Amino acid sequence: MGVGKSTVGQLLADRLGVAYRDTDDDIVTEQGRTIAEIFVDDGESAFRALEKQAVRRAVAEHEGVLALGGGAVLDADTRALLAGLPVVYLSMDVEEAVRRTGLNVARPLLAVNPRKQWRELMQARRHLYEEVATAVVATDGRTPEEVTRSVLDAVELKEA
Repeated sequence: MGVGKSTVGQLLADRLGVAYRDTDDDIVTEQGRTIAEIFVDDGESAFRALEKQAVRRAVAEHEGVLALGGGAVLDADTRALLAGLPVVYLSMDVEEAVRRTGLNVARPLLAVNPRKQWRELMQARRHLYEEVATAVVATDGRTPEEVTRSVLDAVELKEA
């Protein structure tokens, strides 16, 4: 959350001359509601089912840069689907997350005691991110352009 996946993803797509797609945006468009509204109205498990479908569809249909929501890797089938694909985990620490997002309540999983919840989410997910990633790129204190260059270098992609 707040790691810059949308900004870096779009920059990366631009540099490579390919399309950018975000599965969170797909879900919002398909459902006609924000992710926060889906969490409140239907619960996290319903959102995760939508997320799993969105990722499966996007991986099958999209050949450019694809950004996934932070919880997508919680699903074993999704992790298996990502195996063999170039996957980059954009990492950051909690202080950077606070600086970037304020860890505000627009993030449904961080509504109460956001710093503690962010740390707990990362403890639960970090190993899954690392499991699917072919590269890990730290974003702390770096501009989106610097992160994009590091992503290109990490996965040895050349600009179009």
